[in-house]
Amino acid sequence: MARSNFENLRVYQLAEQLADEVWETVLAWDAMARRTVGEQLIRAADSIGANIAEGEGRGSYQDNRRFVRIARGSLKETQHFLRRAFRRSLLKPEQVDSLKAKTGALAPMLNAYLSSIGPKSSPTTDH
Repeated sequence: MARSNFENLRVYQLAEQLADEVWETVLAWDAMARRTVGEQLIRAADSIGANIAEGEGRGSYQDNRRFVRIARGSLKETQHFLRRAFRRSLLKPEQVDSLKAKTGALAPMLNAYLSSIGPKSSPTTDH
């Protein structure tokens, strides 16, 4: 099966890595933590990549930009729930380092991707 355009985006690939790492992390938690913080954290992390994919599939620059903005919101939500998990001692130090690195890298990548969407204006020259 051929890859879709969004699957080739580094920002999407990193969002996938983050979501997979969040999934693996949450699976190790007890039932209470998984039901409360864990499920919301998984949904938020999965939503980052899902919104990148949906935006790319919408067919218009405006819709794509809107969904990338939603992906940025999902990243912030993911960061919120990671903070809750940290405060509740659910994360090991190495998990904190890895997840923090991924969320920290995703923010500027999403912003750069957002800036890249749409027709490029041609430079004007003054004569």
